[in-house]
Amino acid sequence: MGEFDHPHKPAILALREAILAADPGISETVKWKAPNFRYGGEDRVTMRLAPRGAFQLVLHRGSRVRSDAEGFSFHDPTGLVRWAAPDRGVIDLGAAAVLERHLEEITTLVRRWVQT
Repeated sequence: MGEFDHPHKPAILALREAILAADPGISETVKWKAPNFRYGGEDRVTMRLAPRGAFQLVLHRGSRVRSDAEGFSFHDPTGLVRWAAPDRGVIDLGAAAVLERHLEEITTLVRRWVQT
């Protein structure tokens, strides 16, 4: 991350630290040239950092669709998650103010998400 260049780098670094501190079972790797977070040996949360300032947090249950995906549900009391599938959600963080206002809520969501 030291040489990484992105318009939202300070917010990305803050979110990365918050996710790693959310649960001692969370570890970090790199996926899609961005921080990826594993729990219990499975990829569970991945940042999507695209050119032109796109910054998203993708909540998923691994690299493949699981057989129980259709019956899966996760309660998001914040309303921040846009569900791309029953077990795959996206939080758009393109505006730094979104993360500033919702960092604690996002961290709580991630903690709950990885434990499901």
